[in-house]
Amino acid sequence: MSSSNFTLRQVAYLVAVADHGTLAAAAATLHVSPSAISVALDELDRALGVQLTLRRRAHGVQLTPAGRAAVTRGRRLLRDAGELATSLGEVAGVVSVGCYPTLAPTVLAPWIAALREAHPRTRVAFVEDDQDRLQRRLLDGELDLAVLYDHGLSPDLDTERVAATVPYLLVARDHPATDLAAVADEPMVLLDLPPSSDHALAVCRELGVSPRIEHRTRSTEMVRALVAQGLGWSVLAQAVPDDGVARVPLPADPLPVVAARPRAVAPSPVVLAMLAARP
Repeated sequence: MSSSNFTLRQVAYLVAVADHGTLAAAAATLHVSPSAISVALDELDRALGVQLTLRRRAHGVQLTPAGRAAVTRGRRLLRDAGELATSLGEVAGVVSVGCYPTLAPTVLAPWIAALREAHPRTRVAFVEDDQDRLQRRLLDGELDLAVLYDHGLSPDLDTERVAATVPYLLVARDHPATDLAAVADEPMVLLDLPPSSDHALAVCRELGVSPRIEHRTRSTEMVRALVAQGLGWSVLAQAVPDDGVARVPLPADPLPVVAARPRAVAPSPVVLAMLAARP
């Protein structure tokens, strides 16, 4: 291994690429250019005297065995750097956060802004994924926190409630429905993204409706678009634009949203700062 110096920024870029899989996705999260990340990775290879990544056009970025080891140690290094800054009187460092996709705009985005306002030397590296994969990444040590629905979570996670979403019936704007029974014989558009899909179908069952699912999609915007075209109705707990649709309240319990973290890992100061900064 080379004795040359490397920087925490280079390590943070490597970890971000490992989390996101491509230079473009990592660059968008870090608010830098893909070329800046590419240069930093090349410099880190030279500093350490080993190749950490394989970068092939149209195939994303793959970690070499040395790269995987470097990412594991790099995460610890970034956490330690944050703790050092905290011990000197300022919270600083990187917190790796996962988020269920439909919660990112309404829960995570304002939370990141609140953390940066309170602690300008912090940075949130976030990734969106489905609930099962986010749980695995938490338990594997790849993430510090994850914003999830409180539904089917592992007992090895500690959770703190951060919000709640209330299910509603989504229909076309001119639809006369006033409750779920009014659409029982019409086709349903299902947001096919567990646990949202599980919850929507459970709400239907609780209200005595057995839906006829006509369309499935993993996009809330596609749900809205199909409903706006009169191609069905849906049950959502996520906010969507009002364009062409109407919301009908349902007598269903709110679905809690939690910040989850691995119980076996003591939270770092920057993780505690993020939890405290929740708006």
